[in-house]
Amino acid sequence: MNTFEVKAYGTQAADAPIKLMNIDRREVLEKDIEIEILYCGVCHSDLHTAKNDWGFTAYPAVPGHEIVGRVTKVGSAVSKVKVGDIAAVGCLVDSCRECDNCKHNLEQFCSNGMVGTYNGKDKHLGHQTYGGYSEKVVVDEHFVLKVPANLNLAAVAPLLCAGITTWSPLRHWGVSKGSKVAVIGLGGLGHMAIKLAKGLGADVTLFSRTPDKTKDALELGADAVVISTDDEHMASVKGKFDLIIDTVPYVHDVNPYITTLGVNGTLVLVGYLGGLEPILNTVPLILGRKSVAGSLIGGIAETQEMLDFCGEHNIVSEIELINIQDINEAYERMLKSDVRYRFVIDMASLKK
Repeated sequence: MNTFEVKAYGTQAADAPIKLMNIDRREVLEKDIEIEILYCGVCHSDLHTAKNDWGFTAYPAVPGHEIVGRVTKVGSAVSKVKVGDIAAVGCLVDSCRECDNCKHNLEQFCSNGMVGTYNGKDKHLGHQTYGGYSEKVVVDEHFVLKVPANLNLAAVAPLLCAGITTWSPLRHWGVSKGSKVAVIGLGGLGHMAIKLAKGLGADVTLFSRTPDKTKDALELGADAVVISTDDEHMASVKGKFDLIIDTVPYVHDVNPYITTLGVNGTLVLVGYLGGLEPILNTVPLILGRKSVAGSLIGGIAETQEMLDFCGEHNIVSEIELINIQDINEAYERMLKSDVRYRFVIDMASLKK
């Protein structure tokens, strides 16, 4: 297969920094779209993959799955976009497209294994996929998304992960006008959950361990803030919520939040992979037909729906724009939660 070389930023090992390297991209096939990357969001998954925190990183690793760019070339059978259009790529670049899940627009749950934008299995080139910390990307048109023209392109980038990760459970659990939604944690995911839930007409509450986030939460659209370490505060919302979106990315006790769910309410984990501690108390689950569930991004159709909704309601992420040369410092700041609320790389800096 014909390939071409592009500049990228990636790492050769878990203990190595992110630095400049060259990678290969395939020349466009008949259904492919080549995109010059203008902006790439920085996700916690990028950091986890670079550091091999999940134990399955293939090196060299080039992170980045929140991609917004300009179409520079299209294959002969492409109909979705044309050269010069603005397009986006999220967390997926391929799936089998034949299993029941794929046929029902659930490519993220592909029974034969979805292909991640980075650290996936590149069936064309035979090595791992490389992400958006690079000059260009080549993707099958099925996995390319259209971007509403009215939105700030840099601030759109995190919608491709943080946005769809919170949008999917809001839609699956039927959030609409009058729904009572709570969000645990105000970070990259949490701030998008507030904006999107409010956009859908819900009454939105933020759970926070301290009052420090109150002003930000209200400015983002939350109707109230409940301090989760305050027993009286927690008691005041007992049995209130239809849906809780839990964005916390580390081990934590979910039991206190279960009591704030109403009958048939659901707490959805979107930020943490792993075991829960302490053990989950099933009593309130059984006595209130409550649920604890998980959710993973969304399929391509649902992601496009989210982008279109954001275009209609002028919803984008709160971002800090950085140069690619500052990515290692950005990772260190992410570990300290020192970002409001998402880093986005201006990929023009790659040309410096």
